[in-house]
Amino acid sequence: MNVGIVYGTAIKQVWLKMEVPDGSTVQDAIDISGILEQFPEIDLETQKVGVFGRITKLDRVLEAGERVEIYRPITADPETVERRDIQAD
Repeated sequence: MNVGIVYGTAIKQVWLKMEVPDGSTVQDAIDISGILEQFPEIDLETQKVGVFGRITKLDRVLEAGERVEIYRPITADPETVERRDIQAD
C-alpha cells in the first residue's frame, strides 16, 4: 500500500511517497523510509508523530494513502515568549 512520510526542519523539508506492506505500523513506515538516516537528529522516543495532523502512537497500523508526520520539538514555550507585533505597511 502507498503511504507518505513527512518531516521538515527550518532549512529542509522532505515528503516521501512509498510502498509498505499491508499491516505496516507508523514505526514500520518510518523505518522503511530511511528518513532516520537523512535526519539523525530525529528522536522518536521524545518527538511526537501523527497521521494527517492527529498525534498517534508508533504502533498504530496504517491504511493506504495515509501521511505519517514526524513533529519537531517545540523550541520556545509559547506562554513565555513575547508576542511579536505585526505591523501593516
